[in-house]
Amino acid sequence: MLPSRSAPAPFYEKVKQEISEKIASGIWQPHDRIPSEAELVAQYGFSRMTINRALRELTDEGLLVRLQGVGTFVAEPKGQSALFEIRSIADEINARQHQHRCEVLTLERTQANAQQALVLNVKEGTSIFHSVMVHYENDLPVQIEDRCVNAEIVPEYLAQDYSQTTPHAYLSLIAPLTEGEHIVEAVRASADECALLNIKEHDPCLLIRRKTWSASSIVSHARLLFPGSRYRLQGRFMS
Repeated sequence: MLPSRSAPAPFYEKVKQEISEKIASGIWQPHDRIPSEAELVAQYGFSRMTINRALRELTDEGLLVRLQGVGTFVAEPKGQSALFEIRSIADEINARQHQHRCEVLTLERTQANAQQALVLNVKEGTSIFHSVMVHYENDLPVQIEDRCVNAEIVPEYLAQDYSQTTPHAYLSLIAPLTEGEHIVEAVRASADECALLNIKEHDPCLLIRRKTWSASSIVSHARLLFPGSRYRLQGRFMS
């Protein structure tokens, strides 16, 4: 029997590979306009259908952005946030060898309103802690964190310096996580949120509602808002 030979890569895969390599090597930078379909047809000698498929798949994969009537551009690289795993945003940013910074907007003791009481499973009017922070990656705002915390479980929450740690890291130390819940939505940010994230009014956003437990008690509930153009969620699971 003759040895099997692997089939040659389709032409569109060759185009994808070359474009991806130019982006990875920095020849084409974020926001650069790449050659038009007609120019790529002339360059590679492949059909327009082949070129179109390569560009379409690279767009679906987040490497390119195509604007009708304008052209195709190199996309802004997106950070990744764990969808199933619960991690500190500072750890995620540091893992990309970028700099994390946090701006604390609100850090207070308050009485739980009806919504906060529901998510923390406490009575309305119970004394809780509330914090609002903006997390930055290389001085670009990437997350608004609006969190309410069970004050009985974590009594020293307000005393921490969140320029040196994150709420997630501190809570994990004081009340080790035993269970977590993520609810993910696509939302439109409010005018105030757009200003904090430095985005336009109709720019899409990703919202994670994160609830965490230690033993059988709910420790905190966080509303985490990300600019959709700068962040994506990634999860991996096994059956």
